[in-house]
Amino acid sequence: MTAGPAAALGPAPLSAVETAAAVRDGRARAVDVVAGALERIRLVDPSLGAFLEVWEEAAHARAREVDARVARGEPLPLAGVPVGVKGRNGTRSARALVDAGCVPVGATAVPGPGTPWRTWGLGAHGRTVNPWRADRTPGGSSAGSAAAVAAGLVPLATGGDGAGSVRIPAAWCGAVGLKPTNGHLPSADRTGLAAPGVLARHAADAEAWWRVMTGSLGRPRDQTGPEPFPGTSFSAVYSPDLGFADTDPEVAAVARGAVERLVAAGVVRLLRPRTPLRLDDPAPAWLALRGAGAPDTIAPARSVNDRRLVRLFDRADLLLTPATPDPPHGHEGPGDRYSTALTWAFNLSGHPAISIPAGVGEDGCPVGLQAVAAHGREASLLAVARAAEENAPWRI
Repeated sequence: MTAGPAAALGPAPLSAVETAAAVRDGRARAVDVVAGALERIRLVDPSLGAFLEVWEEAAHARAREVDARVARGEPLPLAGVPVGVKGRNGTRSARALVDAGCVPVGATAVPGPGTPWRTWGLGAHGRTVNPWRADRTPGGSSAGSAAAVAAGLVPLATGGDGAGSVRIPAAWCGAVGLKPTNGHLPSADRTGLAAPGVLARHAADAEAWWRVMTGSLGRPRDQTGPEPFPGTSFSAVYSPDLGFADTDPEVAAVARGAVERLVAAGVVRLLRPRTPLRLDDPAPAWLALRGAGAPDTIAPARSVNDRRLVRLFDRADLLLTPATPDPPHGHEGPGDRYSTALTWAFNLSGHPAISIPAGVGEDGCPVGLQAVAAHGREASLLAVARAAEENAPWRI
């Protein structure tokens, strides 16, 4: 299945991993790959609104440099891969990607001014729309990155996740969205809530991003790369609501269907605890850390939830939940719902989490399955995302 605005462009371009392999072995040139991405952006972005700026001249120049580096024999792991960069100030987070051969093609849309909610985006051509339904938001704040990836404009885009800002748009656009362990990668966020992340069409591309960002590409697989699969079976606990969220029944059913496919494939073994997992609602503590609530709520919430999550990960490899409690809302806003209800607990606790495409709801928009692991266990999340992709009944 191809995301809406990109349908007229025909089959989706190669994945980031496939593109880099083709450029390295001479089957493709970076200049041609990047020219193709820029042409897709030119055709689609006026209706999608995924980009704030397109850096056409700089992208062509960078692509020529990549071809020259490949000709000199440099083993660039992401040679010639077009990448979207979240926001106008996101190029610093892309330095490792550029060193690995990526070519930034533009700044992706983030929420504009004048609204208290962050699940939307504003690009150069107006509001950012969901590639599956133009009357729905793509989520945010990594709105343009998710829309650009889902529509096939780029295979990879950077994001930032302070409350779910990678995982929510990934879920609503049908992409893979990884938030690493807080503090593992540099972040300018003084509260410690935000972590750099990635949005990708394929789990292998998210893995490649992770290995570049952690400096592990080119080394034998270790704790920074996915564990071997097939043959890996992860113990997991599933919770539709973490004990407090008001999750829509349809969203929960689609996410649960994805869990059952993983169980049937032998990827996941569901544990059935005697009592359901119950976390304290992280909203008061999260808002207090951002200066919008009572500071005395922070320590108690963290203490309770951290203790419960430690106990959970002592006996389970994964916690599985829907990525959002609700489907994507319209451009008028989310009303009084917190789409972050199932994600921001793990910004407070710092646990790595990933949103994996789970299926499509009755509204025609994707639903995400969130997987959470113990600190430093990004490998498990990427392995499960890869397995979920292999067992998915649909593809963007």
